[in-house]
Amino acid sequence: MADAYCGDCKRNTEVVFDHSAGDTVCSECGLVLESHSIDETSEWRTFANESGDNDPVRVGGPTNILLNDGGLSTVISKPNGGTSDFLSSSLGRWQNRGSNPDRTLILAFKTIATMSDRLGLVATIKDRANEIYKKVEDQKSSRGRNQDAILAACLYIACRQEDKPRTVKEICSVANGASKKEIGRAKEYIVKQLELEMGQSVEMGTIHAGDFMRRFCSNLGMTNQTVKAAQESVKKAEEFDIRRSPISIAAAIIYIVTQLSDEKKPLKDVALATGVAEGTIRNSYKDLYPHLTKIIPTWYAQEDDIKNLSSP
Repeated sequence: MADAYCGDCKRNTEVVFDHSAGDTVCSECGLVLESHSIDETSEWRTFANESGDNDPVRVGGPTNILLNDGGLSTVISKPNGGTSDFLSSSLGRWQNRGSNPDRTLILAFKTIATMSDRLGLVATIKDRANEIYKKVEDQKSSRGRNQDAILAACLYIACRQEDKPRTVKEICSVANGASKKEIGRAKEYIVKQLELEMGQSVEMGTIHAGDFMRRFCSNLGMTNQTVKAAQESVKKAEEFDIRRSPISIAAAIIYIVTQLSDEKKPLKDVALATGVAEGTIRNSYKDLYPHLTKIIPTWYAQEDDIKNLSSP
């Protein structure tokens, strides 16, 4: 149940949606707040993949305010058992004449959705990336640029703005061949275009090492106790002036914490799970080493154990 304002109760109350009648009813006084609502979801599960081309759905996809027609355009499909003569018929000719102005946006949104699914991102991040691409596309200045890099950069910025950052290497892994350098250039270009449009700097959100910790630990299959120790260590490390990137610090702390446990992980595995080069992890370890007795929780490792760690 959701909350809505009831005119009789004069306050927000819980409401019940009657699917059969399409009515929204106040759960306290019974007032019908909205009647004959239109359900935009699919009528039923289609099992289209199992039934070939016999798809019984009579409705299209949900509305999309980012498209000119709200995503409610009509497409005349080829009849079942039809031949290539359909395209030469009057309906086929008229459909081909009308160019869809949203075709580029639709293809871009599909690509962003595919990348989001492969990274396991929530819908809010995908929607934010769509909004960013729409703003860039409206300026008509991205023509001639690598579109895969532009779309990947939109997703990277959306992750930052939604406080769920992903590394450039993670974004690059689903970017249809776009390189890290191309995505980096596209990100700078998009930020510049957004700043010109809004007349102010773009808020990207601050990256912390803790933002990556749980995901990196999951990639390594670490136990809950070790993950907890790593998260506490990362928060403590922020109190010191460690001039390394948050991703490098996260990788180094994971390596250190695993060396203090029974489930030691080789440096190669940590580098593979975090996407940070082995040399970078070693350098970050070197910078963290003088502060380890204050960074590592005392309930996880004693001072003597920390001192017995191999020096970088």
